[in-house]
Amino acid sequence: MPTITELLSANLHEVFGNRDAASRRAAIERVFAEDVVFADPEGEVRGWDGLEEKAASILDGTPPSFALAEAGPAYLGLDSGALAWTFGPEGEPVARGIDLIEVRDGRIHTLRTLLA
Repeated sequence: MPTITELLSANLHEVFGNRDAASRRAAIERVFAEDVVFADPEGEVRGWDGLEEKAASILDGTPPSFALAEAGPAYLGLDSGALAWTFGPEGEPVARGIDLIEVRDGRIHTLRTLLA
C-alpha cells in the first residue's frame, strides 16, 4: 500500500503534472478511489472522469513550459496529508497552492486544493 507521501507525490506529478493523457488516466485509477471528490476554488468534481477532465483542463490551458514543483515538505497525518506546490515556468511560478488529501484503503478519497 502506498504511503501518504507517495500519494501526494503521485497526485502532483503523475496526475496534475502529467500531460500524457493515457498515463495520467492510469495514475488516476491507481492513486484515487473511484468515488474521489476533488474541490478547488472553481468548484467540485467527482469520480475518475471528473478528475481526469479537471487535470486535462488545467494542463491543456497552459504553455508546455509550465510545470508543477513541490514547495516544501509533505505534512502527514494518520489518514491525511498536505503538500504545497508552485506552477509555472521553472523558477518563475505563476501560481501557488496546497493540496490536502484524505486517504481511505490506500487511495486518495478526497482532494482539496487551496490557492494562494
